[in-house]
Amino acid sequence: MLVVVAATATLTTVSRAAASRDGLSGTPGCGTGGLAEDGLLQRRPNMTVTDLTPSAAVAAERSHLIEKRIASDPGSFRVLSEDRPTGALHLGHYLGTLANRVRLQALGVTVTVLIADYQVLTDQDPSRHLPEVVRGLVADYLAAGLDPDRSLVFTHSAVPALNELVVPFLGLISDAELHRNPTVRAETEATGRPPSGLMLTYPVHQAADILFCRANLLPVGIDQLPHLETTRLIARRFNDRYATALFPEPDALLTDTPLLLGLDGQKMSKTRGNGIALAATEDQTAALIRRTPTDSHRHITYDPDARPAVANLLDLLAAVTGESPHTLADRIGSGGGAGLKRALTDAVNGLLRPLRTRRRELAADPGHLDAVLDAGNASARELAHDTLTRVHTALGMTYANRQRPTRRQ
Repeated sequence: MLVVVAATATLTTVSRAAASRDGLSGTPGCGTGGLAEDGLLQRRPNMTVTDLTPSAAVAAERSHLIEKRIASDPGSFRVLSEDRPTGALHLGHYLGTLANRVRLQALGVTVTVLIADYQVLTDQDPSRHLPEVVRGLVADYLAAGLDPDRSLVFTHSAVPALNELVVPFLGLISDAELHRNPTVRAETEATGRPPSGLMLTYPVHQAADILFCRANLLPVGIDQLPHLETTRLIARRFNDRYATALFPEPDALLTDTPLLLGLDGQKMSKTRGNGIALAATEDQTAALIRRTPTDSHRHITYDPDARPAVANLLDLLAAVTGESPHTLADRIGSGGGAGLKRALTDAVNGLLRPLRTRRRELAADPGHLDAVLDAGNASARELAHDTLTRVHTALGMTYANRQRPTRRQ
């Protein structure tokens, strides 16, 4: 996925997500985070709870109350956020998910981050560079401030018990409900082909991702609520059918980050390569921004309809600096496109400089990164084994929990 530098939904300003599969976030997101690739949201000016659907308005109010509970009792929450390892993380990920994971960690929330390598298979074959990409994600997480002693980072493929949970969960949801899932519908409409079995059951696998560690909080956007509802539905049906309280029905922690488009004006995406990579050098960042088209007008103004290219760069600058795009446009004024690009370059490089310095140090010690992931995978296996044991007990399959006898030599 599962989220932003310091912003969460309030009762007066709420956002809707730019939903996709590549991150839960929150995410990362979730993150889990994650159903949005970049964990980013579209903020509409003056949007209030009354603008939302009833269910979204309830979620927004509940999210506001949850933020208060986090401040007073952070230890009662476990957050799950995820990223698909399809490429290098970029500025959108930092603003949309990474910084918020670190914020929640600092507050004392248990943060669990899933590198969803099996989810890559929903729409592509794994690259031979996958190990390098996964290691790069771990470096990004640690450089951003995630502490492996307080937060957990692991991969799908290293935790078989998590994936086994998909089997009993599949019995709790109908084929029709799977086909109604927004991600499945979008994939079918985009390709014009029936979804693969893996894509069709993607929402169930995601429920297993969340429930294996009994996470009870997911940083998501308004448009991601249907995805979370599938998990809540599976948890509720399991508990009701087997007379248990094993699984929580996770809540949404709504986020309020503006949608950041890529430098080309399209959705910022790892696969599209239109973002500013966290691992890029300052010179590479400057070159990317310098090549970005603006328009022929000398004076900078913020007008998303008439001047979308300029407005996009101002939105990026506003997200990095925390100032409004109108204020920034007024300040740059006659500096024109060149002045806007210089300001954006300086701001991005200034924001990412500590992270990049730390990331270079981490990348120089791949053994440490592997050790962090190995430890996280081991902890995740313990969590998943405990949950699967409880599931077996609820299903009456207690014989599955007996230890296999040691073979005599």
